[in-house]
Amino acid sequence: MLIAHFALGLEFPIIACFLCIGASVVLNAGLRMRFPVSHRLDDFWAANILGFDIAQLAALLCLTGGLANPFSILFLAPIMTSAVSLPLRRTLALLAFTLVCATALQLWHWPLRWPGGADFQPPALYGVGLWTAIAVSAIFVTIYANRIAEEARQLASALTATELILAREQHLSQLDGLAAAAAHELGTPLATVALVVHELAAQPLIAAHCAEDLRLVEEQVGRCRSILRKLSSPATIEDSSIQETTIGELIEEIAAPHRLLDVAIVVEREGPAPEPVCRRNPGMIHGLNNLVENAVSFAESRVAIRASWTGSTVTIVIADDGPGFPPQVLARLGEPYISTRGAARRREGEVAGGMGLGLFIANALLERSGASLAIANAPPSQSGAVATIVWPLAAFEHARLSRRQALDSYDDVKSQ
Repeated sequence: MLIAHFALGLEFPIIACFLCIGASVVLNAGLRMRFPVSHRLDDFWAANILGFDIAQLAALLCLTGGLANPFSILFLAPIMTSAVSLPLRRTLALLAFTLVCATALQLWHWPLRWPGGADFQPPALYGVGLWTAIAVSAIFVTIYANRIAEEARQLASALTATELILAREQHLSQLDGLAAAAAHELGTPLATVALVVHELAAQPLIAAHCAEDLRLVEEQVGRCRSILRKLSSPATIEDSSIQETTIGELIEEIAAPHRLLDVAIVVEREGPAPEPVCRRNPGMIHGLNNLVENAVSFAESRVAIRASWTGSTVTIVIADDGPGFPPQVLARLGEPYISTRGAARRREGEVAGGMGLGLFIANALLERSGASLAIANAPPSQSGAVATIVWPLAAFEHARLSRRQALDSYDDVKSQ
């Protein structure tokens, strides 16, 4: 305003304008004294402060030419802020307030005078065009920004939930190792207790007065030893057999929950013996299961899961005979989008739509295991969609080898 008034020579009530700015200064100073810097206002008060920003801008524009002032574009700033951070109903209220202010400015405002005293008064049609541009832009920003922010919030919630599930699975898989370590560490003090009890029982005077108690302690020591034996070497064997799986067992495990539906699931394996072996990674299983579930949802009657391996790669191909992906969806796979599930296998009463977060999460989880995911439609002579997951053989077996090396090191230390 100082530049416009003193350097450019535009005439407007500058004192009244600075009073409007002073109101903002007072509000900010009051909020800073009332609340600490880290305080977060609730939605109601945040919307009120954005409403104040709109009212202040409307007052300044009223004093400086109305909507013809180029700074009228700043009406979009509070709307954008509200759309990405506040509930939709608050944003709609601010949008309505903005449209009311813009309409009032179009009908009445203080004229802006050029140097020399001539009023700047644009044609009426141009003024209507300015109002329409601001109104359409504000509505577009409200809808688009709120939709993007809502998708981001849903995506963050889905990823957080997935991380919690995977963390829980990881903690459960670590219990066997913790139990084996506890059994190993508790073996020595328990042996000491058994030795002391045996020596006390050999004392005639003590045995005469505490025979039943010593017998009970010996029984409980024997019971503890039995429990520790179950937690030591057998647990290691069971852990190895449970945590490691061949690729054939892996795809059978993933296909099993979906065989109850009215879709035939065909599993094929091809490659030189022996089959590649990997560690049962909860993230990998969740990602593959998501892809199989998606294929079953859209398939007409058949889903084929083909596993193949060579000396350098491991590949799993999941193909269905459904309609495939529409071109506009295929171009955005891996991003959140609105999708339609297969009607034949949709639960009764379920809405035919949902966020496409599943493929995004599946892709992220499979990439963590070292795989690359490619999704495309079948060739023109066929129908359906095809998901191809490829691991380098070293990445597929890396977790298993690392775990085997750790177990070998543990056995070496134990024997020493």
